[in-house]
Amino acid sequence: MIISTSLLDDLSAALSQQIHPHTYFKSSMTALSHAMEDQVLAGSDKPLVIASFQRERFYNQEAHRYVRISERSDQVYVLAAPETEFKNRSQQYETIAFDPKDGLAMEWHLVVLGKGYASCLICRERLGDESNQGVLHVDQGRRFEGIWTFDREIVNKSAELLLQRILSYRPELASKVGKALAKLNRETLKGFKPSVADPFSERLVTYLQAGQYKLSKAYRSIAEGERKERLQNLMTAAIRESLDPEEVLQVGTQELGQVLMPSRCLIYRARAGNALVKLSHEFLGVTNEVPLRDDDRIDDQSIPSLLGMSWNLASNPFFQQIVTTQTLVFVPNLAQYLKDTPLDSESLRTLQSLSTTGKICSWLMVPVIHQNRLLGVIELHYHRSQNLNESELDLVNAIANQVGTALIQAESFANLEDLNQQLEALERTRSNLIAITGHELRTPLSTIQVCLESLATEPDMPQELRQVMLDAAMEDADRMRKLIQDFLTLSRLESGRVEWRVEAQPLQECIDLALSSLQSRYGIKLPTISVEIPKLLPLVQVDGEWLVEVLSKLLDNACKFTDATGHIRIRAVQSPNESVTQGVQHMLEVVLADTGRGIDPASLEAVFERFYQEEGSLRRSVGGTGLGLAICRQIVNGWGGQIWAESAGKGQGSAFHFTIPIVAMAS
Repeated sequence: MIISTSLLDDLSAALSQQIHPHTYFKSSMTALSHAMEDQVLAGSDKPLVIASFQRERFYNQEAHRYVRISERSDQVYVLAAPETEFKNRSQQYETIAFDPKDGLAMEWHLVVLGKGYASCLICRERLGDESNQGVLHVDQGRRFEGIWTFDREIVNKSAELLLQRILSYRPELASKVGKALAKLNRETLKGFKPSVADPFSERLVTYLQAGQYKLSKAYRSIAEGERKERLQNLMTAAIRESLDPEEVLQVGTQELGQVLMPSRCLIYRARAGNALVKLSHEFLGVTNEVPLRDDDRIDDQSIPSLLGMSWNLASNPFFQQIVTTQTLVFVPNLAQYLKDTPLDSESLRTLQSLSTTGKICSWLMVPVIHQNRLLGVIELHYHRSQNLNESELDLVNAIANQVGTALIQAESFANLEDLNQQLEALERTRSNLIAITGHELRTPLSTIQVCLESLATEPDMPQELRQVMLDAAMEDADRMRKLIQDFLTLSRLESGRVEWRVEAQPLQECIDLALSSLQSRYGIKLPTISVEIPKLLPLVQVDGEWLVEVLSKLLDNACKFTDATGHIRIRAVQSPNESVTQGVQHMLEVVLADTGRGIDPASLEAVFERFYQEEGSLRRSVGGTGLGLAICRQIVNGWGGQIWAESAGKGQGSAFHFTIPIVAMAS
């Protein structure tokens, strides 16, 4: 069974006189317990001895003493929460095992009741004591509250309450425990003078407590230094191990939260002009249940998570203050601050809204600064009024400095990666340019040179052959002209030196112009081309010359990879839910599909890169610079559209889609 109530509370309720608990360190309690046990060992009577340990491991340290005590008395009872072998047993003395969730697991008791003396030590551990934070690893520094007394009435009542609990745990001891209870009932206070503590013992305990307090204070100071150094080392290690700023922020949030134990810890990136930030890193602590005054805490102590929320910075006066001063802002009691500080209505509403949303009673905001530039913010929230000491504020400032260093390093690394990618792209462009130039320029130049040399050295060449030579030279010269023209066109588009002449015009007209240009180049060798354009299609709002350029290049590309028996289909579609709304630019989708060679699905995005040649620049079966689709993408993006390719794979044909804005029509 489990008894959750505290023996100290039961004792206070059972006695008419007021009990005033005092604070004891574990080291003091150990000394008092040993003195009480030594009194039993030095005596000749058979006292009642009841000892309650929190855990089996604490009992194990004293087990040998209780073997000796049991030689003096047959009324010895030891209680503890089992961890390994401790259990209910009747041997030299009675052992009683209680559940670790029992209220006794938080208490430490020793009751000694003899003929001429009586003493008891009834204490419970103060786990919620803030002064214990940072020194809990020092076992002798643990704090308890309770009583140490020689008052026989209190000792008798303590013994009675403990014996009743023993009967609840081990009812089979009813006969033995009954004798002890009967003796307590028969005993009256007549004939017993109240025991008075030895002044020397009281003075000795006082000195022991004072010494332990100084030691605890020293441990606390050491612990504060240790936690600061540990946290800074963890942050340094995180910065060295990862240049990912998100990972560094996550480590900082968790570690800072675990050291200072606020209700909530937030770290986020922010700039001076940010109006909102999305919270991506949060630590939620366990709320402190120490009783507080109603005006010093949030009534609902369940702290909500703010992860994923948009956090208002634009009208938050604390954020604006750290932007201006670049120093931390700490408000121990937000409710009192709102009462005493004159704020404009918007700032007041913002703070009230944020404090209600986050259940914030005390608020710390620390800027993350690097070279006078705001990079981010650390926030600590408490659900009750909180006073942070200078050491704690220094720790948060130190972490803010490290977070700033980490963000700058990550930013520099990201910029370096971008530069490396740009350099790699430039290197690929240079290599492709050399390959394309070597193939696309040298080949037609060689043809032109051979034709001209033949015409110059063979005056008697037949007229038909002369015409063939001239046609070949003219064709390759035109090929070189187109290559150079594509280079210049792409350069103009990428540098933003194109002046768009946007006007409303029918899509069909642009398609007809592109088809006319295509037929003049290819003649009767073209695949079958069908155009499916609805008659009631709205006008498009584009530069007609550049739209014809896009259609011509896509048609030219389709014809290169589709034989004369294939089919090319041009169509335009408007989404059925497209409606004209004021201020919204709606788009028309144009699709040019062929039954040609098709594209590897892994290359559908790469085909729009400059100089891309799926077959390789030096072993292609068709001509081209690899600039046509790159030019199309620059043009389509220039008017706010998108372009993409679809293909089921090699031999499955391909389809190129692009979107163009349509003219808004009044409803």
